[in-house]
Amino acid sequence: MGSSPDYLQYVLELLREVSDITHKKMMGEYLLYKDGVLFGGIYDNRFLLKKTKSLAGKGFKEEIPYPSAKSMLLIDSEDPNEIKELVLLALSDLSCSKE
Repeated sequence: MGSSPDYLQYVLELLREVSDITHKKMMGEYLLYKDGVLFGGIYDNRFLLKKTKSLAGKGFKEEIPYPSAKSMLLIDSEDPNEIKELVLLALSDLSCSKE
């Protein structure tokens, strides 16, 4: 199905408290990056974050972004400050795994 540009703009607005967010359109979906680190994406108009150690057990619903992919966490918050906290937690884990 793919994600709409309008939904991308909605998610980018939710991410407004996180600096230097970039996105890349790929096969009708959008990948989300901060400082070159992939932390999540928009798949079928769903905002998903990568599952990381720091986000485990926080009660988020797991969803598959596309067939044969690893599950990710569905973000249903509309609070930019909460989303910033989640993204920074995920990035902390993801950045450590790159080293």
